[in-house]
Amino acid sequence: MHLRPRLLANGYTSDEVQRARRAGRLVAVRRGAYLRPDDERLADAEAAHALLVAATVPRLAGDAVVSHRSAAVLHGLPVWKIDLRQVHVTRAGCPRGRIGARVHRHTAPLGPDEVVELDGIPVTSAARTVVDLARSVGFEQGVVTTDAALRFRLVDGRALDAALRRAAGMSGCPAARRIAAFSDGGAESVGESRSRVALDRFGLPAPILQWKVESAGRVIAVSDFGWPELRTVGEFDGRINYEASRPGRTAGEVVFAEKVREDAVRDEDLGVVRWIWDDLDAFAQVAARLRRTFRPR
Repeated sequence: MHLRPRLLANGYTSDEVQRARRAGRLVAVRRGAYLRPDDERLADAEAAHALLVAATVPRLAGDAVVSHRSAAVLHGLPVWKIDLRQVHVTRAGCPRGRIGARVHRHTAPLGPDEVVELDGIPVTSAARTVVDLARSVGFEQGVVTTDAALRFRLVDGRALDAALRRAAGMSGCPAARRIAAFSDGGAESVGESRSRVALDRFGLPAPILQWKVESAGRVIAVSDFGWPELRTVGEFDGRINYEASRPGRTAGEVVFAEKVREDAVRDEDLGVVRWIWDDLDAFAQVAARLRRTFRPR
């Protein structure tokens, strides 16, 4: 980032900075912090938010700790459909919170073990971040982030339980406990986490995640979702992650190989149901297809 004080110290004038902004040669991340318009990070909401955090922290009180959704971004966690227009911070010694145009200030106690440093920025620990986020967003958004934290091994069940105990009595804590209880690190993407929520919403049995399909003692496929007792596998986004896949093949070869592998899965007397991203917002038809495919042993 190009910070205004640094630009002025390097000999640029205020008028030159303003002309560069008006001409589109500089884009303001926030007041006094600029990027060139071709910076790829501007096109990525989470990367742009990380820049906003970096530009905002020097302006904050010394005891401010980046928290909630902003901390999730700095920890590298997905924040699906979560508003990133404000930087969220927590101050332990502040009498009350405040919501401003650029900064959402929370007030809550923070133990020394609940604060870490990432690239020189004080940030709430992964466990505290996940719980704070789960207390303040919807169920689906919270599951997406918590699944990822478990998958990346930033937290485990014990750390989540400890963070939930420390959050007892805070607003949203029951919602956070529900999210933590539901979350599973076996989900390998935002879409798979959202699929888990959709399956639960429609009352379908909980699947085994990343279920290995075997034939003659050999793994022939790894399905996103498996219901062994119902002889069914489910695939998000129409892809099966085959252990036999190899780099260097053409797109046609990959498609053909996947067809062969799916045929092999079906040869094991398993039904296959696929769905894509758009289906997650209207899951009733997928749920109906799954119920038709389920075949109890």
